[in-house]
Amino acid sequence: MTTSDRTSPTTSSGGGRDDAILSAGHRLAASSRGGHSEPTSFLARVCAEAVERVATAARTEPLAALRDRAAATPPPPAFGAALDGGVIAEVKRASPSRGVIAAGRDAVAQARAYADGGAAAVSVLTEPEHFLGALDDLAAVAAAVPVPVLRKDFVVDAYQLYEARAAGAAAVLLLVAALEQARLVELVHAAADAGVEVLIEAHDAVEVRRAADVAAEVAGHAAVIGVNARDLRHLAVDRSRFAALVGALPDDVVVVAESGVTGPDDVVAYRRAGADAVLVGEHLMVAEDPTAATRVLADVARRAARSSI
Repeated sequence: MTTSDRTSPTTSSGGGRDDAILSAGHRLAASSRGGHSEPTSFLARVCAEAVERVATAARTEPLAALRDRAAATPPPPAFGAALDGGVIAEVKRASPSRGVIAAGRDAVAQARAYADGGAAAVSVLTEPEHFLGALDDLAAVAAAVPVPVLRKDFVVDAYQLYEARAAGAAAVLLLVAALEQARLVELVHAAADAGVEVLIEAHDAVEVRRAADVAAEVAGHAAVIGVNARDLRHLAVDRSRFAALVGALPDDVVVVAESGVTGPDDVVAYRRAGADAVLVGEHLMVAEDPTAATRVLADVARRAARSSI
């Protein structure tokens, strides 16, 4: 039995698969983070919606067929190795905290602007209901830019890892808050089978410890861990969260600071606090000239020295 066979709560088709997926969705809605606390209604809702999206997609393309398509997709550029001192620029048309940011914005044009501005990688939201994203955006961006592309979504099933690989993604976001620890470890192994790296995202001290524990399961390249200044339970941003938490991470992981960037000073502060890379979304999405705005952030990120913690 392969790792992907173990991790996907499915069979290749039929009602048993759907029942298992829906049951997983109910578990996610009831508890998360290894039973330490309950998620927000928002996080529970979007995870349950993700489970339903997987079930719908698998009825059209069973897992075995998707795995074959993913295996036939040319390998993407390395993700973690590209990040040192860089900016991950995000294509995000909307968010629950901000509402609509840039409805109808062309994902490829935005991603090309980021790449032209020196972004180390591009993040693409693929969640459709709350972020107005799509897998088609991911595939189009991955085909259009020379830098690695991250799929950002609420990943609850190995099926989504193979979707990302088939679309050309180099990496996939895994939210510690949305996954029990055993499931998080399983998905890290499934990602290796699928041929994608992972960005493991944490936002509090408990999640940082869990992310550090699972980093040891990443094989073949340095683990990438993101510390999000946005609390997914309340959607509030506290930039000081990063500096308070980053010291608990192992020295050998690539550390990404996420959320709260409103300009170059925030990038400098994150780098000096210990970030190897900084993920920026809304600031670049609303910029009149996203190429120039990306270039400013990328330049200061490269110049700002990462502190030794």
